[in-house]
Amino acid sequence: MTQSRTEHESGNGQQAKPVGLTAAAGFQIGVRRTLPLSVQEAWSLLVSPEGMKLWIGEADGLDLKPGETFAAAEGVTGELRVVKPPEQLRMRWQRPGWNHPSTLQIRVLPAAQGKATVSFHQEKLEDMHARETMKSHWEGALEGLRALADRAGK
Repeated sequence: MTQSRTEHESGNGQQAKPVGLTAAAGFQIGVRRTLPLSVQEAWSLLVSPEGMKLWIGEADGLDLKPGETFAAAEGVTGELRVVKPPEQLRMRWQRPGWNHPSTLQIRVLPAAQGKATVSFHQEKLEDMHARETMKSHWEGALEGLRALADRAGK
C-alpha cells in the first residue's frame, strides 16, 4: 500500500511528524467546548458525580485533593496531582490495558458573555490509536456535560 506524501512525508522528502506527536510529551490530544454556564457552574458540574462519570467512570467517594488515587469500576485508574477549584485538575490517568499512565489536565476557562470553556488536554499517549480513542472519549465527555447543563435548564 502506498502512503500519501501529505500524510507521511514533507515536501522536501523527509518524514513528517504524525499529528499530535510531540518530542517531550509523546502523542497528545486537546478538546474543548464552551458551555452556557459560568466558570463556577461548569466546575460544579464537572466534579459532580454525574460529571465525573463522564471522564473517570464510576468512582465513588473521590476526594478532590492532590495525592488522592482513584480506580473506576470501568478500570480507569489514576492519581490527582493538582486541584485548583474552580479552574484546574491535573492527574495521572490510565485506561485498562495501557502500558503506562498518561497525564490529563482539565481546565475551566472564562469565556465571553459569562460562559465557560471546559478543556481536556491529555499527553504521554502511547500512539496514534490511543490519541484517536481519547479524542472520541473527550468529545463524548463534553457532549455529556452539555447534555447535563441542558437538563439543568442552562
